[in-house]
Amino acid sequence: MQSEKANAAVSDDAETQRWNYRPDGAVPLNPVFSWPPKPREIIAWYAGAWLQITSLTLTMGLAVAAYLLFLPPLEAMQTFAPGWMLTIWLLNMVPQTLVAGSLHWWLYIRKNQGMKKKFDRRDLSRDNGIFTFRNQVWDNIWWTLGSALTVATIYQWGIFWAMANGWAPTITWESSPVWFALWLFLVPMWSSFHFYWTHRLEHHPRLYRHVHAVHHRNVNIGPWSGISNHWYENLLYLSTYFVHLVVASHPLHVMFHIYFQQISPVLSHSGFEKVTARDSEVMRAGDFFHQLHHRYFECNYGTSEIPFDRWFGTYHDGSAKSTERTRAYKKQMYT
Repeated sequence: MQSEKANAAVSDDAETQRWNYRPDGAVPLNPVFSWPPKPREIIAWYAGAWLQITSLTLTMGLAVAAYLLFLPPLEAMQTFAPGWMLTIWLLNMVPQTLVAGSLHWWLYIRKNQGMKKKFDRRDLSRDNGIFTFRNQVWDNIWWTLGSALTVATIYQWGIFWAMANGWAPTITWESSPVWFALWLFLVPMWSSFHFYWTHRLEHHPRLYRHVHAVHHRNVNIGPWSGISNHWYENLLYLSTYFVHLVVASHPLHVMFHIYFQQISPVLSHSGFEKVTARDSEVMRAGDFFHQLHHRYFECNYGTSEIPFDRWFGTYHDGSAKSTERTRAYKKQMYT
């Protein structure tokens, strides 16, 4: 028994050596789905998500600002017209560029925190023929702004037009305050559910080879990698928005869903667990759960919010044992 423990410790030490930085312990999963219930862990999980600067609070703030300051009223979107349609496009392009560009500038151009909290030792790739323009960052910018946000904007035009014309159910705070608040809370859950199943589909060998491989060019990820996807993948990934055609929603729900789906991947793919300034942690950023997926591919298909990977046997907890299991599974899939 002691020998087995010693071997496991050596293996995990070797796994640690593969990373510049790796969080201690197993990669955590949402304790809401644990049994028996663990109220303290659940409270800590959601306090960590909503009571500091995270992808949730950032995207919620952006959604509120966009809704209050820039989003046209639904009445103005009853017919397709250049004015409001251009506004929707800009509400996609400007925040995405500002968040991804600023984070890339801070972490990879200025390198203001050096390698602190950076998972992978390597820098982003340059002069590499696998990437469009032979440059990882330019490749990612093209597939993000040119592909992902084009598909996103077209989908959003249709959803807002449908809501404005009564083709999709809508609510207000006054008419349904409980559902209004609850649906905001559930949007990330729906996003996680949808992401797992579409992402798992994209790892079918045929779809992976011709479509999802564009995203997985990014073994070492950066802020612009988040939604750097092939056109066909974006058609699937962003179809998550169609839930608002059947579930009663308010434009604020749609805006929160938009920014959570498009901007939170900027943080989760940043390559750094935390953004720091002057030795203080400013915000939570990178997601080691998903970083493991980019390194080992056939694991952690979903998110830590709903533990589908644990339920279906593809959960990588960051240990050497999980790496060995993932490699065996990958070999089985592709042989």
